[in-house]
Order: sequence, then structure tokens, then C-alpha cells
Amino acid sequence: MQPPVEPLDLPLVPGRAGGDAVRDLQARLAAAGFPPGGDERGRFGPGTEAAVRHFQEARGLRVDGVCGPATWSALVEAGWQLGDRLLYRRVPMLRGDDVATLQRRLSALGFDTGRVDGIFGPRTERALVEFQRNSALTTDGVAGPATLAALERLTGRQAGREPVALVREKEALRHGRRSLQGVRVAVGEAGGLAALSAAVGRALADAGAGSVVLHHPDGSTQADEANQAGVDLYLGLAAADACLVAYWKGYEVESAGGRRLADLICQELPDVLGGPCGPRGMSLPVLRETAMPAVVCEVGPPTVLVERGAALAAALAHAVEDWVRAPVEP
Repeated sequence: MQPPVEPLDLPLVPGRAGGDAVRDLQARLAAAGFPPGGDERGRFGPGTEAAVRHFQEARGLRVDGVCGPATWSALVEAGWQLGDRLLYRRVPMLRGDDVATLQRRLSALGFDTGRVDGIFGPRTERALVEFQRNSALTTDGVAGPATLAALERLTGRQAGREPVALVREKEALRHGRRSLQGVRVAVGEAGGLAALSAAVGRALADAGAGSVVLHHPDGSTQADEANQAGVDLYLGLAAADACLVAYWKGYEVESAGGRRLADLICQELPDVLGGPCGPRGMSLPVLRETAMPAVVCEVGPPTVLVERGAALAAALAHAVEDWVRAPVEP
């Protein structure tokens, strides 16, 4: 079991941070399979920065070489292996690679934990209780030694099976609406893009969809608001120097609906923004925590957004309309 997590003075910045905090960072990077090379212990030099960047890339985080809250949380989560601790539903919810492993094993056996996201929420608890009931175990919703032993006995033969939640997501999308009438879309922005988000909302409404515009700097808060609103799709907007469309990917699985929408948006935006646009699977909080298919569009530069905002909004609405017609790959 990993040692207790101590609070850090984040962010840890290359060339500036040092001491015990960096030694802890280096130890966690090495344990996760990304050993810093060439730096003495406690020094945040080029080797440690490279290791941070490689870890961020592998975990679907923003790659900047800085250990901020998101990177630190991901490192802590990566340190947990199934069996290190009891897993159960609590507040705040338990997060970690051990939870993701539990979800994968339950899903492989047909017990729907929802998205394999490494978060022990209500759907994971229900799936665990159902497994315990079917295995004649105590139905307490706690993944302890007896439950994990039963899972270990049963899941070896199911290795490689697609998680049941992903199968159900694809089936639900294939049998869903085929027009924007009645579809509700959350349009989210974290600051600075209120005008663009309002324009996207209007373009969606003109095409027949309902929209909810969300303004909050925190991705988890936006995810919660989208979930509470019960929308069918989340479309996030963020200002950037180049175009990127992110969709959920983590723990060896990805959102089929999110990936499809990202591909469609990337077909529309180059003509509007005048540059390339590519999809990328990421584990941003808003993508990880939304219950529905979700994407985050990083668009820019700012001058282009001002000059071509209306065209950009129309292109996004058109991509959403194409997505509703064919929300997963044929």
C-alpha cells in the first residue's frame, strides 16, 4: 500500500521546485513506470520534466511538464493496485487504478459499472452488489478480500471482452434519435468564450435541438451540471492557439460516441479556422465525469474566433447534426 498522501505546494515547476515534494514526485513517477533519468533526487531537472511529460501523454492529460493538481491526482491514482485497500462508495468517491481494474473485471462478467473511469460511484456499487449476490457473497458493496478472490477466479476466462457499458452505449446510440428534434446539448465554456457558447446554443436551436449553456471554470462542476440537466450530449469550448477536439479515453477504453463526434467536428473546423484539427483521447475531468458522450473543442487563435465566430458555431451545429444521424462508426 502506498504511503499517506501529503499536501503539496502545487504546481511543481521544472527548474524551480525541489526538496521532499520533488523526491515524492520522482518516486511516484518511477512507480508508475516513468523513471526520471539524469536528475539527482529532489531536483526537478530535465529528466524529471521529461518523465512528467511522458506520464501526462500516457494518461491523457495536458502535456506541459508541470506537476499541477491534475497530474498529481493522476499520479496518486496510478499508485493504487487492486487489493491495496477496501473499495466502497463514500464521499468523496474513491478514485484510482484499482477502481478501474475492479470496473473492468465486473464489466467483463456482464455487471454494468458504467464507464470504466476509475471512480467508485453508484453504478459501480450496484454492479458490485449484484456480483456479490450472484456469487453468494455478503452483499455489502465492499470490494474486500473475499469479493476480489471470487472476481479473480471468474475473470481470467473473460480477458479481452469489451466492457458491457461500452456495448450498451453503442447500442443505445444506434437506436437513438436520428434528427436534432428533442435532442438536448450542454454547451460548456470555462471562461472567455461566453459569446461563442451563446452562438453555438443559438445555432443548435435553429437546427432543432435544445441547449443548455454552462459557464464555470471547473470541469468537474460542469460535468455535474450537465449530468443534473440530463442532456444527451456535452460540447465543451476552450480557447487555444491551435485546434484540438478531445474525447474521453482512459484505462484502455474510450467513448465510442465521443470519438465519433470528435472525428466529425475535425472534418468541419479546418475550413473555418484555416488550419488542421485533430481528435485526441483524453481524461480531462469533464470528459471523465459526464454521463453522456462528450467532447471539448480547443479552438483559436482569439482573432479567428472573433472574426469567424458565427461560421464556427454553424460548423459545430452541423457536426452535431451529422453525429445524431450516425453517432457511432458504421
